Amino acid sequence: MYDFLKCKTLRISASPHLCVSASLRLCDSKNRIFANKITLMIRKAQQHDIPRILDLLSQVNDVHAEGRPDFFVKGKRKYEEDDLKKILVDDSTPVFVCEEDDDVKGYAFCVMQDLSNCSNLRPDKSLYIDDICVDEKYRRHGVGKKLYDFVLQYAKNENCFNVTLNVWDKNPDAKAFYESMGMAVQKVCIEVVL
Repeated sequence: MYDFLKCKTLRISASPHLCVSASLRLCDSKNRIFANKITLMIRKAQQHDIPRILDLLSQVNDVHAEGRPDFFVKGKRKYEEDDLKKILVDDSTPVFVCEEDDDVKGYAFCVMQDLSNCSNLRPDKSLYIDDICVDEKYRRHGVGKKLYDFVLQYAKNENCFNVTLNVWDKNPDAKAFYESMGMAVQKVCIEVVL
């Protein structure tokens, strides 16, 4: 059994082409090296990623359906193939994937929001994270953190004022993750079910 908690990061580099890679030395529970390098790369999603993104969209929907079966339909997803084709070519909705050896481990859907038309707000840009998902087999291995850090840097490079997202109350793992990344409550959405 390999102990991913004993991983040591050797190198993280960013290229000007919106890619981030990380090399890791992975050890088993007796600290024996079993892999010297795993390269995780983050890049903009492309059309050929759509089948894998659809799989991940199903996973994240099922997590939500477990927490809110009254609201989400298990086995469905937020977007379908035709939706993704449009999203991926729209500069205002960047989607990033984290991959290793051409295998997509997770994604981040983002929406660039222009607040300049809101007369009561500063004329800033904001980056909204519509969705982050990491394949259930790779959760707690640093993929989500790498995606989040990349999105944060992307927002800084785009001169955004802030990064926002919504997290479902019935998804405490996601809430804890975002809080550990330094996010704080901006506003609260409350409901009454009729």
